[in-house]
Amino acid sequence: RQDLVESGGGSVQTGGSATVSCDASGFDYWPSCMGWFRQPAGKRLEGLAVNIRNGDTTYAESVKGRFTVSRDPAKNTLVMQMNNLKTEDTATYYCAAAQRTVNLPCTVENIISPTFHWGQGIQVTVSS
Repeated sequence: RQDLVESGGGSVQTGGSATVSCDASGFDYWPSCMGWFRQPAGKRLEGLAVNIRNGDTTYAESVKGRFTVSRDPAKNTLVMQMNNLKTEDTATYYCAAAQRTVNLPCTVENIISPTFHWGQGIQVTVSS
């Protein structure tokens, strides 16, 4: 069973920082693509960042320059550091990882595909 376990998040004020972590250590393979997406209450899923196994990371324009993703291949974990948070960043944040047999390119658009493994989600709330 391939489980993604998120941790971190919480409540912060505008301009503050938060970190969300994703533990994929239970996977029996190293996902070629991992990333993060979010869903504000009542709104659509939004892909935020994807990390390809070779280390390249791509960000959505809405978070570029504010969010940073790092991956520890030895531990199979993915961390997203979020700085200069805004109220519109309030959402449930999800970690995603490609299945063993990847059919979709690793992009912020595809990371929200249900063909990826998803975590259970973790809340980040930004208040003014």
